[in-house]
Amino acid sequence: MSEKRKVILDCDPGHDDAISIILAASSDRIQIEGITTVAGNVELEKTTLNALKVCDLLGLDVPVARGAEQPLVKVREFAPDIHGDSGLDGPQLPKVPQKKAIDQHAVDFIIERLLASDGEITLVPTGPLTNIALALQKEPAIVEKIQEIVLMGGGTFGNWTPTAEFNIYVDAEAAELVFNSGVPVTMFGLDVTHQAITTPAILEQIASIGSPISEFVGELLAYFTKTYKDVFGFEGAPIHDACTIAYLIDESIFEFETVRVDIETKGEFTYGTTCVDLLHVTGREPNVKFTRGIDQERFWGLLLSALN
Repeated sequence: MSEKRKVILDCDPGHDDAISIILAASSDRIQIEGITTVAGNVELEKTTLNALKVCDLLGLDVPVARGAEQPLVKVREFAPDIHGDSGLDGPQLPKVPQKKAIDQHAVDFIIERLLASDGEITLVPTGPLTNIALALQKEPAIVEKIQEIVLMGGGTFGNWTPTAEFNIYVDAEAAELVFNSGVPVTMFGLDVTHQAITTPAILEQIASIGSPISEFVGELLAYFTKTYKDVFGFEGAPIHDACTIAYLIDESIFEFETVRVDIETKGEFTYGTTCVDLLHVTGREPNVKFTRGIDQERFWGLLLSALN
């Protein structure tokens, strides 16, 4: 078998972040080097607690490092309407995790791990890109050490404003820095993640597994499905963040196109928009592997197999 893909998961758990961690931990193709947290869906203290609780549930022994509490420039924004006050509402988890965060800032952890590596660590940010941008600013030498940045964010339409997706909108300046860093970027935007929708049949299959982890995921998805119905009128919850890990396990589940993506940071109505040049009208150098399609059956098959 090929060598495991080494990853640092940079996240703001978050229901779909939690599922992303579970999928990564279950795979014999992925080696989690560490988990770093960022303010996003909820405040940093809560996203860190949630990451630690998921590690406890999985018995996952990897370093967890706290990161940025606020964006590079703009005022913080959170998404309690979607993820609840805790960021992980729905399942009943212990209030205080047994696992503790390490005494090192996420940015320094990322830099240290990358500089000590042979250039084969993939960064997987599924929240705002603040930690990644700060690491690139603080130590530009890490550019050569990052195999790939596989991120959830953006799209050709928005879910936080008409044109901007939440992760990019929360810190568009950070996104601009990351997308222009010269590191290979693979982008899972709303165009594809809104195709990874939970159905009642999927929820039934998850419930039938009957393990503590599958029960936890079922409760996550039941809550997430309700908020997506209430807020957006969706019939099921999209599992945005798990798409990044599914790609690292089996790239052939997805369809891609290499395109130019620029981040809008000045617009009155369009701040945080990922300007995806699908028709190649700008003539600018392509900088992103943009995900356009997903084999839903194989995606859910992968997740169900992980839970089993």
